[in-house]
Amino acid sequence: MRIGISVLTHTGQSIWQNGLGQNVLFLAQLFSKLSFVHEVILLDSGDQGQLPPEANPSCPFRILKPRDATDLLDVVIEMAGGLDVEWLDYMRARGAKVVFHACGQPYVGLIEPIIFGRSGYAARPNRCDAIWILRKDRGFKEMLQALHRCPVFEAPYLWSPEFIEQRKRVLAEHGLTFGYQPPESGAIRQPLAVAIFEPNISVVKASAIPMLICDEAFRADAEAIRSMHVLNSMQMAEHATFNYLANSLELVKAKRACFEGRHDFPGYMAQHANAVVCHHWRNEQNTAYLDALYGNYPLIHNSAWIGKQAGYYYPGFEVAAGADQLVWAAYHHHEYLDDYRRNAQRFLAALHPEASGNLDHYARLLLQLAGPCLERV
Repeated sequence: MRIGISVLTHTGQSIWQNGLGQNVLFLAQLFSKLSFVHEVILLDSGDQGQLPPEANPSCPFRILKPRDATDLLDVVIEMAGGLDVEWLDYMRARGAKVVFHACGQPYVGLIEPIIFGRSGYAARPNRCDAIWILRKDRGFKEMLQALHRCPVFEAPYLWSPEFIEQRKRVLAEHGLTFGYQPPESGAIRQPLAVAIFEPNISVVKASAIPMLICDEAFRADAEAIRSMHVLNSMQMAEHATFNYLANSLELVKAKRACFEGRHDFPGYMAQHANAVVCHHWRNEQNTAYLDALYGNYPLIHNSAWIGKQAGYYYPGFEVAAGADQLVWAAYHHHEYLDDYRRNAQRFLAALHPEASGNLDHYARLLLQLAGPCLERV
């Protein structure tokens, strides 16, 4: 079996721009370990013909324009870049199978561009043979089946520390250390410099709830919170509602808050922060959460996928519960660091592209796809 996975290259791209670029490479790595997969090719739907420099050590795969790979593929997976529908029709007519691997939250991807007048990606729904979704989107399975008129199957989320490790080596060359640094022996607390990495381009992942959690924690114990860093917020600086929210916070009044643009996760944590507070709405699987766990940073999260297995969990939109977890972490994270690290490593190990459960699951998806018919599971 020969597999092509779409990627989207563009000028100034970084592997840290979003998690999707990493997800593509993790999936390609997994496929390359399956005995019946002859080759994995990355299908460039962008204009660069190559991946960002950070990805090169992890990318032994050929990168071709889709039409140049026509005779080389049995399965096409549209994942990180939209593919020409006419070409997909031609590939299917030749007997190839086409999968849309929907990684973004499908409901807001459909609705927000309509409501807010934004550009969005839309292609003819019935262009593929199957849809693959992640666990976080299982609630949208029926919607996707109705829209795309084909079966929908759940696929595992993949993650590996290789990009973090690569970035750690670069940071070390500049005298910077990625990873939680406990306070001096005998300290009763480790004041937290909290980073909020939500992209703030959708209601799915926005900074409002993490900001309120940090402020609630600061009002409860000002010694526990040293500062709050809201990344990806520069585009909202002039928005009246955002300013109203920000200026209502005690952290802002005390000049312990800063609002910044986009930064890579390990670089920013190594220089400016020692804890992460996050929030999602129906999007519980995120690379930044896993990067934080790998660095042993206190991760205050509402991901039911992670739950109480790792990090510090608060449910839903419960700001007070999140604030309690944040204050607790300031006083006790360093005391229980070994347990925290052990739990995080156990959780992360199950996500590795070479974990047997992930290899088996994706092998079944591919073999099922290649069978004489697709049956719903």
